[in-house]
Amino acid sequence: MGLRNPGASYDGTRHNIGAVAAEEFLRDHDASLKRARQGIRAEIAEVNLDGVRTVVALPTTFMNESGQSVAPLVRYYGIELDRVLVVHDDIDVPFAKLKVQWSRGHGGNNGVRSTIGSLGTNDFWRLKIGVGRPPARMDPADFVLKRFASSEREEIHASVYRASDVIGRFITDGGEVARQFAGEQNS
Repeated sequence: MGLRNPGASYDGTRHNIGAVAAEEFLRDHDASLKRARQGIRAEIAEVNLDGVRTVVALPTTFMNESGQSVAPLVRYYGIELDRVLVVHDDIDVPFAKLKVQWSRGHGGNNGVRSTIGSLGTNDFWRLKIGVGRPPARMDPADFVLKRFASSEREEIHASVYRASDVIGRFITDGGEVARQFAGEQNS
């Protein structure tokens, strides 16, 4: 699940980088999104990667309500929580770096907070993409709704490509392998 705020006004914002990475993965695998079945507030694509059937999704809810997309999707497809990967922005991960973690708190990300609340657990994987720290005195909530500066775009695009590879590794080899691979991608 690539977290985002839907709508053109949020395209290119730091908060939407999780969805951008998921969309890059879909482009890499010639898959396209379609509306999910009724009751699931997301766009989805089903991908078969090395024999592993996978659902990639983007919420049609706003970031703060992401759990309303994730939980119904997990229930409908019967996805085990150790096979759930939520891809999202993180201001505490260094800029354009990747970090894969299991079973942590929300770290101030309201999309992750909503997902934890809707699933009733924090036992799922996260792929965090560093989007930078807000300048002094800027509210982090305002910062993540801003677009990347032109000087940041090349580096963040490279990070998105690496994140797509990490998503693929998660699908084929699981969370622990993806965690190690993400660390190697930061070198």
